[in-house]
Amino acid sequence: MHSFGAFDWSTGTDKEHLAQARKMAREELPRLARQYDWSMHPEAVLGWVMAQKGIDLGVALEVFFNGEPERFNYMRKMDVPSEFRGAARVLDNICLRVNSGFYLAYPNQDIAARKRVARWLEFQQTDREEGRRGRWILDERILGTLLENRLKLGPSEEESLYAHQPSLMRDLLSPVMELGVSRRLLRHLPQKNRQNTKKGRIRQALRPFR
Repeated sequence: MHSFGAFDWSTGTDKEHLAQARKMAREELPRLARQYDWSMHPEAVLGWVMAQKGIDLGVALEVFFNGEPERFNYMRKMDVPSEFRGAARVLDNICLRVNSGFYLAYPNQDIAARKRVARWLEFQQTDREEGRRGRWILDERILGTLLENRLKLGPSEEESLYAHQPSLMRDLLSPVMELGVSRRLLRHLPQKNRQNTKKGRIRQALRPFR
């Protein structure tokens, strides 16, 4: 595996840059995404990197604004200069993935682009009020999960397990990984039903919620 600093990203072709990106360890990709120069080969490199697992919502937003979307937000696609169309397509894809929930938000993590995101959302609201529409509209509900830290955890011992592995996928996979029902759901069940669930009688435990 290659590290970010093992290659001179200021030179080389798009194929060479992509080849280097593909050689990097997965944990190095967020750094590459944040620091990659959009004046080089963003469509080849960021187009691939931003489709990989391990890129979270905070990183995705930082990369999105590194691409300076305000340059083309109110410009028709056909009017974007040809040399910038690849970058605009990368912004298209990042925006689509953000709004579809592709990028996960993790609890208790801030983002470097917080001020730019807030300003962008203010402009979006102004556009709605004045009947305008930009090319890239970010979903405020999805961004709010990160900006307002809605996934923040309490101090209880049980929830500290999620702080140790802060991923939404843990809740989604908990029926397979643990007790058959998410631990967060179990906390709201009567004590008797919790015991039944732990013994494997999941159907009976869930009956009050039907």
